[in-house]
Amino acid sequence: MDRVEVVGFSEHPATEDELVAAVRDFDIVVTLRERVPFPASVLDRLPRLKLLVASGMRNSVIDFASARANGVTVCGTGSSPTPPVELTWALLLGLARGIAPESAAMRSGGPWQSTVGADLHGRRLGLLGLGKIGSRVAQVGLAFGMDVVAWSQNLTAARAEKQGVQLADSKDELLSTSDFVSVHLVLGDRTRGLVGPSELALMRPSSYLVNTSRAAIVDQDALLAALHAGRIAGAGLDVFDIEPLPLDHPVRTAPRLLATPHLGYVSRANYRTYYGDAVENIEAFLTGSPVRRLG
Repeated sequence: MDRVEVVGFSEHPATEDELVAAVRDFDIVVTLRERVPFPASVLDRLPRLKLLVASGMRNSVIDFASARANGVTVCGTGSSPTPPVELTWALLLGLARGIAPESAAMRSGGPWQSTVGADLHGRRLGLLGLGKIGSRVAQVGLAFGMDVVAWSQNLTAARAEKQGVQLADSKDELLSTSDFVSVHLVLGDRTRGLVGPSELALMRPSSYLVNTSRAAIVDQDALLAALHAGRIAGAGLDVFDIEPLPLDHPVRTAPRLLATPHLGYVSRANYRTYYGDAVENIEAFLTGSPVRRLG
């Protein structure tokens, strides 16, 4: 694309002012999923911006009304649900078998084999959400010989049965009976704070929670309190209330926590799709026929 000069940014803008200063002279901006918000307070200060491309086809941090008002076309890209499924299981297996502490002990000369792993076969996997990602997580759980149950506000017994899993009687029943709980819901008004202090209190001291979906679905402060008190066995997180996490953030030092820096969709195949589609979006926009429009 010789009509476009490409400039890359490797540092995350810490403030809106930094973001505006970085991109105010660009006509086209490509942003990675929801890592950089574009609210009205930013879009109103980017009079030159004409095209905003975000990877994926869903984005909660772009103000689409403001984009339209400012004459900015917003486009998305294709995205595979497979990488977050795989990361979910990386976190779940890492928690179950104590991979992080055992590996650290091996490297530091610490105790040899100091943990006793949690079994998967015959244990209950509870899924909050059974959509594109949750249903794939369910299939892996079934392959491990787990008893898989699922719940969401709109999930029916017929849809659950189609995936070979059982519909939990309620969210509370799922949380109180599952050995492993994994979150796969879309963030919205009904799911924000869905797992709070009272819900975490229902979980067993031997159970684990994994969240690779959206941070705001699980009350982060309540989860940290549960981890510090040992009220659950552990948690695996790939999403956080603040990203990137400040160096002094309490998540960084929480016990019983296996955390990754929002790697869910970060895979070679997905990046080929993201940036390949971004190039197509730019070419289509420059010819006057935008594709994959959002908002």
